[in-house]
Amino acid sequence: MNYVITKNNKTLSFVLMGVGILSIVYGFATDSLRAWGSLLMSNFYVMAIALAGIFFLAVQYVAEVGWSVQIKRVLMAMGTYLPYAGGFLILIFVVGHHDLYFWTHHEYYDKASPDYDRLLDGKHAFLNMPFYITRLVLYAGIWSYFALMLRKESLKEDIVGGVINYKKSVKLSAIFLVLFAVSSSTSAWDILMSIDAHWFSTLFGWYVFAGMFVSGLTVIAMLVIYLKRSGYLPNVNDSHIHDLGKFMFAFSIFWTYLWFSQFMLIWYANLPEEVAYYAFRQDHFKAIFVLNFLINFFCPFLILMTRDSKRIKGLILFIGSIMLIGHWLDVYLIVMPGVVGDHATVGITEVGTTCFFAGLFLYVFFNSLSKAPLVPKNHPMLGESLHHQI
Repeated sequence: MNYVITKNNKTLSFVLMGVGILSIVYGFATDSLRAWGSLLMSNFYVMAIALAGIFFLAVQYVAEVGWSVQIKRVLMAMGTYLPYAGGFLILIFVVGHHDLYFWTHHEYYDKASPDYDRLLDGKHAFLNMPFYITRLVLYAGIWSYFALMLRKESLKEDIVGGVINYKKSVKLSAIFLVLFAVSSSTSAWDILMSIDAHWFSTLFGWYVFAGMFVSGLTVIAMLVIYLKRSGYLPNVNDSHIHDLGKFMFAFSIFWTYLWFSQFMLIWYANLPEEVAYYAFRQDHFKAIFVLNFLINFFCPFLILMTRDSKRIKGLILFIGSIMLIGHWLDVYLIVMPGVVGDHATVGITEVGTTCFFAGLFLYVFFNSLSKAPLVPKNHPMLGESLHHQI
């Protein structure tokens, strides 16, 4: 058994959760609307990172990739957080929907009411409480089920050997990727885009996926480097880190492409029902709007462009920390202006709430790692990973 969850890891997790709980209490005591927005934003941000880990794991299985075998348990441990994230997602909506989503107000669908909203009424077949909660339960259930099943099959593989469990994992991953292709977009519409229920973008699902995947890849790289430096992954070499760095670099460019495509097309068409979303954020959150683009594009582009930079662990940790802040700002811009309006700010409530979910994620992650060998010893492609050189 690998006792990866050391006293220091536990202490850090509990400190982050403690700071987060105090921040959440402070938020509800001072501005409940801001507190609800912070809960939704922070939970989604950390949940997306965990989901990206399982997505990346499934891709490795379906593509029958060998280089990543040594880090698969890291990806699986990230996925064990999904049941907690899904539970919080449902709880936050059930309790806080009146503050978070204006489409849940009944008066907008009453034709006799002065607040009747024709646009919302037209979307009522999709945006209604029973159907919406059903979708949230399905998202949480599907993601959690496949995350836990992939880990279960991998642990069985350690015991029985052979390729039976590996082939099961490939089939599970293929099914998951099909379901993920649908649920990643629809969940982005439900959880994030419906905050501004009058607005829509056909690129939004892809855009959210890109930000999610970049954040997830960044956390994967940082966790692998931490475990390597702590002596738990001795056979992970510079080539493994290089591959993770390449993914971080490539999908940062992909995120930028989607950011620009969504923004440019809406700006050029200049349709009132589409422009309002960006106009509001540029008018009231211009500094964060510009900073979001600069951090998430120029920093990884300029720093991770060369081959050597992707092999320097300290540099990956440094740029990774900046990228996580950048994509946190990205989720902030999606959620908080729509929930709180032009009074939204970045402060104790927002940062502290994220600390709570980050602390819980780290606790679940390290606890999961401590219960199984860090390297799947009977994986059919382990040899390729042990001798990976590029």
